[in-house]
Amino acid sequence: MSARPKPFAAEPADAKVPPKRKGLAHLFASTSYSISGLKRLSVEPAFRQEIAATILVLGFHALVGSSAVVWLAQGVLLLVLYALEALNTAIEEIVDHVSPRYSDAARNAKDLGSLAVLFALCANGACLPLAFLL
Repeated sequence: MSARPKPFAAEPADAKVPPKRKGLAHLFASTSYSISGLKRLSVEPAFRQEIAATILVLGFHALVGSSAVVWLAQGVLLLVLYALEALNTAIEEIVDHVSPRYSDAARNAKDLGSLAVLFALCANGACLPLAFLL
């Protein structure tokens, strides 16, 4: 049987887990965590490129007069893209933290996260022709 893994250097053995918050305190804490996540995501070059592409895509829909259904579909797909980009960034952060050296498993995890983002980008691109159909 293997020994229990040692805590990470950034986490001292005597670190205490903060108490769970309930009610409105939980809601405010969750919102604060989400804002922190958005701040972290905003420094990712890929996310910045996706925001720039979003401006172009929304401009395209405005230019061609897309229907409300197309606007809604595109909006949902963009939110899915941002969510997957956030998850991909989280995967990369965790993998880099627990596996600072190269490993096939780490590479596979990062590649799969990247693939999820690529699928979302393709879905967003597939939504553009709907502007002419609906």
